[in-house]
Amino acid sequence: QVQLVESGGGLVQAGDSLTLSCAASISTFGAIAIGWYRQGPGKQRELVAATRGGTTNYADSVKGRFTISRDNAKNMVYLQMNSLKPEDTAVYYCNARWTWSPKDFWGQGTQVTVSS
Repeated sequence: QVQLVESGGGLVQAGDSLTLSCAASISTFGAIAIGWYRQGPGKQRELVAATRGGTTNYADSVKGRFTISRDNAKNMVYLQMNSLKPEDTAVYYCNARWTWSPKDFWGQGTQVTVSS
């Protein structure tokens, strides 16, 4: 069973930066898709950033502020978040899919709280 473990969340002030990390229990080299999603209070889970093939997509609300990246040598996926806003407050989840798997894998989530 693949495990994804997020870390790096916390309480920050508006305008601050934060980097979320996601450690995969297997090599991310063969992952065909990686992404970050979030679920705010009383909201549905939504896409934040995702890379599939050679294409990276960002939610309109985070474009220019957030950057997704991966380090296959370390089996890590990152989300660099700059200029954080109170509306970025949410539980952030790491997501990945490998070529051999019919389903996506999810982490347990990490809380990000942005105070005004």
